[in-house]
Formats: sequence, C-alpha cells, structure tokens
Amino acid sequence: MGREIKFSLVFRDMWQSSGKYVPTVEQLLEVAPAIVDMGCFARVETNGGGFEQISLLFGENPNKSVREWTQPFNDAGIQTHMLERGLNGIRMTPVPADVRRLMFQVKKKQGTDIARSFDGLNDLRNLENSVKFAKEAGMISQAALCLTVSPVHTVEYYTAMVDQLIEMGADEICIKDMAGIGRPATIGKIVKKIKERHPDVPVQYHGHSGPGFQMASILEAAYAGAEYFDVAMEPLSWGTGHADVLAVQAMLKDAGFKVPEINIKAYMKVRSLLQKFIDEFLGYYINPRNRVMNSLLIGPGLPGGMMGSLMADLEDNLSSLNRWKRKRDQPELTQDDLLVMLFEEVTHIWPMVGYPPLVTPFSQYVKNLALMNVLQLEKGRERWSMIADNIWDMMLGKSGKLPGELAPELVELAKEQGREFYTGVPQDLYPDALDDFRLEMKKNNWELGEDDEELFELAMHPEQYRAYKSGDAKREFEKDLANKKAEDELSLTAASTGVAIHQPRTIVVNVGNEEYTVNISYPDSESTPQVAPSTPSPQASEIAVNEGQVKTLLSPLEGKFYFTKDSSETPIKVGDIVQEGTIVGYIESMKTYNAIAAEESGRITEICFANGDSVDEDDVLIKLV
Repeated sequence: MGREIKFSLVFRDMWQSSGKYVPTVEQLLEVAPAIVDMGCFARVETNGGGFEQISLLFGENPNKSVREWTQPFNDAGIQTHMLERGLNGIRMTPVPADVRRLMFQVKKKQGTDIARSFDGLNDLRNLENSVKFAKEAGMISQAALCLTVSPVHTVEYYTAMVDQLIEMGADEICIKDMAGIGRPATIGKIVKKIKERHPDVPVQYHGHSGPGFQMASILEAAYAGAEYFDVAMEPLSWGTGHADVLAVQAMLKDAGFKVPEINIKAYMKVRSLLQKFIDEFLGYYINPRNRVMNSLLIGPGLPGGMMGSLMADLEDNLSSLNRWKRKRDQPELTQDDLLVMLFEEVTHIWPMVGYPPLVTPFSQYVKNLALMNVLQLEKGRERWSMIADNIWDMMLGKSGKLPGELAPELVELAKEQGREFYTGVPQDLYPDALDDFRLEMKKNNWELGEDDEELFELAMHPEQYRAYKSGDAKREFEKDLANKKAEDELSLTAASTGVAIHQPRTIVVNVGNEEYTVNISYPDSESTPQVAPSTPSPQASEIAVNEGQVKTLLSPLEGKFYFTKDSSETPIKVGDIVQEGTIVGYIESMKTYNAIAAEESGRITEICFANGDSVDEDDVLIKLV
C-alpha cells in the first residue's frame, strides 16, 4: 500500500461556490452527524470567509452557529478549519490588528483547530500577523499560496514564498488553486519543490473544478507529496465547486495511494439532506449555471468561490443595462453576451492592474472594475470612469504590493485625481479599534459575549451586526425570500398550464409562518417598483420652496445607498452646503463602495433614500438648491 492521503470536506466553500448562502444552524446540526458517519474525513471546513456575514444576513448569531456546528467534529476527533483573508480577516476590507488577534482567540475557543490564512496579493507582510496570532491562540497556522497563471507567478516565485512562510512559523502550507486554472504539471512542480525543501511540513491542495483541470491537478499534487486534499460531494460537487470525494478516492486508490473508505449509506444521507436544504430555500440563491463546468474560465481565471455572486451580479446589471437600452431604442443584450464581454474585459485589464491573484477580495475588485468598464463602454462612456474606493486602494498599494506593475494610464489617472501611492506596511493604515467598539456595546447595553465573541462580531462586521441586532437583517432576508418564492410560484403555474397567466402586481406568500404581501415586477415592464423614499422633513420642504431651482444628483448605478462607509465620516443631512466634488455618499454594489460626488454646489434640500436603501440607476439620491 502506498502513501496515505487524507480528505477535507470544504463544506463552507462548496455552498459559497454554488450560491449566496450557507445552511442555517438548525440545518448544519442536522447534517453534522451524517458527515461524521461517512468516516472518510480527517478535516471539515466549518467557518471563515463569508460564513459569519451570511449568518448575520439570516438574522442568526454566527457565534452560536460556529460553536454548535464545530462541536460534533471536535467530539469525533475530526479537525475543523476556517479560511481567513490576512489583512482582511473574514471580511472584504482591511481589519485593525487588535480585531485580527481577537478573531483567532475567539475562533479557537469556539472549536476551530486550523486557520488557513491567505493574502490576496501574496504579500507576506499581511500574513505575518496571521501566522503569529494563530499560533498565539493555539491554532495550527496553515499559510496559503494564492495560485494563478501569469508571467510573474512562477514555480520559483511560489517556492520563495514558502521558504519565508516557514521561517515566519507557519505549520502547514496550502496550495490554494482558487480558480482551478493552475496547470497540473506546474502544481506538481510546486509541491515537489516544497517537499524537497521542507519534507516535514504538511501540504494541503485546494482546487476548483470549473475550468476542468482539477482531477489531473489532484493526481499531480498527490504524486509530488501532498498529504491533504479538499473535496466536496453531491449535490454540490463539480461545477464551479470542487471534485467529488467519490471520484477522488477512486482515482487515488487506483494510483496506489492509501485512502480512507467511505460509508456510502452515510454519503447518501448527507447527499439527501443537502438536497433537502436546497429545496427548502437555499436553491433560490443558486444559479443553475454554477452547477456546470466551463472552460471559458481558463481565460479570465475567475475563482469558483465568487461565481455564485457573479451570476447574480450579471443578472442584476443586465436588467439595468437593458432598461437603459430600451429607453434609447438600442438592441438588448443576453446574459451570454454580457458574460463573454466581461470575461474578455477581465483578460484585458488584469495585466494593467498589476496581476493581483484573482482571489477574494481582489477577484471581486477586478471583476467589478471589468464589469463597470463594460457597462460604461456600452453606454458610450470611457473605460475607468467608475472605479470604487476599494479598487483604488488595491492599485495604490494600501492593500499590499501588487505582484506586477500598474499600467501607465492608471498611474496618470491616479495623479490627475490627486491620489497618492503607498509603499509602507498596509496594517499601519488601520489603527486598533476594539476600545471604540467596546464603548458602542456599552452604550447599547449589548453583552460582550462568551470570550468576547460578540465584541469581535461587531468589530469584524459592524454594519451587518447592527442590522442583526435591530432585526432589520432578518426582516430583509425574509422579505427577499418571499419575493423569490412568489416568482417561483408564478413560474410553476405558467409552466404547468402551458399558457400565459394573469400577471398580478401583488401576491401573499407565507415564510416561516409569517405572511408577506409581495410586489411583483416583470422584465418586460417599464414600471419597476421603486423603494419608497424617506419622507422629506418640514425643513426640507421649506428650503425647497424658499430657495429656488432644485438640482438633482442621480445614482450612477444600482446597489445600496449609504451615507458613509466607516465611522470616521460624518453623514450628510438636510441643510448641509456641499461643493462640487464633495462626497455625499456611497453606492455599495458587488461588495465594493463607489463614492458618489456632488456634481454641482448647493444646499441639500432633500435626501431621497434612507441609509442602506436599495436604489436603481438614475434614481434621484439627493436634491439641492
């Protein structure tokens, strides 16, 4: 019998590579015993990445979810692991060092054994604290190499990274092939180099099946000496996700490796439960296109972990773009048209923005920038006319050093806009903040939680945690689910009758024993329901009447309108005088914040939407005189 191979079930990632959400805590507790009974997993990925935020969006306490969900695996002797993003912790934006340190302490006490840490730019300065804090907390520090294919990212590049990570104190190395575009032979060479130089350091391979290389990559990595392999299982394997454990086990067994046996009865139990969760509601957030493999992904190199949100973004932006085109009697685009245009634009701009590995959050940044370029070009505007602040931070060095060089035209654009490049340590830009969050919790009479876990949650996800505490998150989720169920009921009725049905404007849907009256809009209708604007104050009306001609500031894109993006900013209010170019708010779209500047000077007479409201392109955001 050959060398032993062990499997890790990437339970969190296989959901998030398919759609928007992961199961609720009740669903997680239902499936955990059957996963244990499968008997083939040495490790299970239980949390990290977007897991916490998704729990908050449900209106659930993520700390309760992590503690209860990891316990069955802890009891069974199965190691649990989480994914964290270095400087960005488990969110999309940079995190103060004291919050990062608390994260590892909390996660260890909640039952998480291994911290898989990566930096989206492979900047080792951002991983130094991750390794240090994980080991301080008593966790296994697994440092990840973000694998991509470019002239910069060579075997020698990754080998040098590993040497430095081991010197920092990393216990294990993960080959993170997040887009599945790593070429099998090259992956084998990287693993072989690691094992030659560091034979006692465990190596875990993580890949995605979307482009079609993954099974060959697993075999090459196994031959080269990797010990652990991330796998998924039906109905969430393949597609933009990961190879199925049944196929991987059979392949490696045939190749002569010692692999664990699989309890097929338990496998079928897990499989049926996952399908039940999909049928209950999670399927409403899984695009069918994410269940198929697509070798077009080789070109743009976009990762499986973001494809779930990508298709939703495409659908939303396509609808908005086609509304714009209809108003101007221009031919509309299909989703395939927009997808191909997006892939081509990603391929075009990726070298121009310095070859950042296409992994969270930089895959989203490059995709968002490409999509904004496509939308602007389709509307006859210039490329680079909409660049979110988060994306500028990446290009300016505030997130870390880019692997390649920024295109001269982007350097010039930065200078024109008065933006400064940064070459220091990124963490230095984000001062400690826990004391401020402690004060907020005290002011609101909120408990810090066991092991300060509630304090950590507020500090890591401030906006989502506040929405969770207020109940807004749960209400918004249930309303959104009611809308999706209403649309599904109408589609099923039409399909079953084979004839067009009356298109009601409202429908009553029951979700969790609560009835919701849902407004329905239709793709071919010009009358799209709008979010009700906030009621103007008497002061607003008085200003509008007394001060003459009203000027409007329109939303340049659809998303959520926020007055500020962090606590250091002062929100606008009626009566404020703003100058042309003053930032008056942000549109959060596709996980990035796009600054909205006043196009004219004036006094604000009305703010037409509440903080956090959804807006469409060309909606009036504020009025001025």
